[in-house]
Amino acid sequence: MATFEIKMPKLGESITEGTIISWSVKVGDTINEDDVLFEVNTAKVSAEIPSPVAGKVVKILANEGDTVAVGVVVALIQLDGEDGENEEDSTSTAPANDAQPATGQPTESTTPSAATEPVKNAKGSDNRWYSPVVLSKAQEAGIGKDELDSLQGTGYLGRLSKRDIEAYIERKKKGVSAPQPAPKAAPAPQAAATPAPAPVPQPSSPATPSVPVVAGAEDEVIAMDPVRRIISDRMSESKKISPHVTTVVEVDVTKLVRWREKNKDAFKQREGVSLTFMSPITEATAKALKDFPRINSSVDGYTIIQKKRINIGIAVSLDNGNLIVPVIKDADKLSISGLAASISTVANKARKNKLMPDDIQGGTFTITNYGSFKSIISTPIINQPEVAILGVGAIEKKPAVIETPEGDVIAIRHKMYLSLSFDHRVIDGSLGGEFVRRVADYLENWND
Repeated sequence: MATFEIKMPKLGESITEGTIISWSVKVGDTINEDDVLFEVNTAKVSAEIPSPVAGKVVKILANEGDTVAVGVVVALIQLDGEDGENEEDSTSTAPANDAQPATGQPTESTTPSAATEPVKNAKGSDNRWYSPVVLSKAQEAGIGKDELDSLQGTGYLGRLSKRDIEAYIERKKKGVSAPQPAPKAAPAPQAAATPAPAPVPQPSSPATPSVPVVAGAEDEVIAMDPVRRIISDRMSESKKISPHVTTVVEVDVTKLVRWREKNKDAFKQREGVSLTFMSPITEATAKALKDFPRINSSVDGYTIIQKKRINIGIAVSLDNGNLIVPVIKDADKLSISGLAASISTVANKARKNKLMPDDIQGGTFTITNYGSFKSIISTPIINQPEVAILGVGAIEKKPAVIETPEGDVIAIRHKMYLSLSFDHRVIDGSLGGEFVRRVADYLENWND
């Protein structure tokens, strides 16, 4: 019986596990490609995981509520057109509650190892799987093996989806060629006398407080939900990994406020989305990241990985008090209209629990808008493995001294604070200060 392993996907660069909230299928169900299999919760996203193949669910290896490490097999799918032996069929119908509890260790399958390997289609590369739908469309469009292998997928575990191939065919008709994969950078030379950095310990359980916490008779004891537990771990890890420094600047956004007030109604009617301050703030941040590319990087030991793409995460607060950070890909290439539409789309998807794995992957920098809660200054924690995060405060009217040809005058201006928390391993105070000041300059000189 040829089977396909469904594994816990990696729903973010710093995510190592996910909690299965609910299964949408049961053993014995026949499913189609892209049918939802289960819903998973992590620190960054709640996502519905689709099936990359069509077939029959023969085994479910993790129960609802289990926290499973990335890469661990959670279900087995018998591929379409493959008939299993009777003995295997009877074994595969075991209920989910008979499955071994997920412990973060790889799960051993009772089927032969050769049978559980993903199907390799002759039209695909030796290590990449394509669905029949994708192969059919590629064949119809005259797309060969090498060209197909060069395409980047946005589906489950990087799979090339039907939407990806259709979009590429449409671009090809317009004369846009396939993107070539970027060459791998040569590893940085290591000095012989330089010791290897010590690995950062990853806590397997909550740290014990130095002072015991005792709940009183009238106190309410509340267990953290799975997402809050992961947020707790990730924020603690980030403070241990990165030496945080925060710098703050005050920004006169009077021109920006007037521009928005003048254009917001026409923009809403034309674009169908609201013109919020986050769109110009994101554009200004993307420009500053191009000016100071070191801010758009990550750290691996003693190596700095400077990212080419500018993918900006936008922190979204949910009604249940948790936080999710969907990512705007290639933000530097989007117009104000494109940014507004993208921010509105991912924010709505986040609040409706409809984000997909690709929506929260690949971030290189994060913006958090605590000003929406009337806060003026905060010191945000870096979203690993990034090296900086920008905090946006509330806009307030303040009296300010303005220089004019006739002399200094006091006027009412719209002001806000920007706070940049950065990783002092790779960003010093001068660079961090220059960067956040550049963002402020773009906003203060906003053209209307």
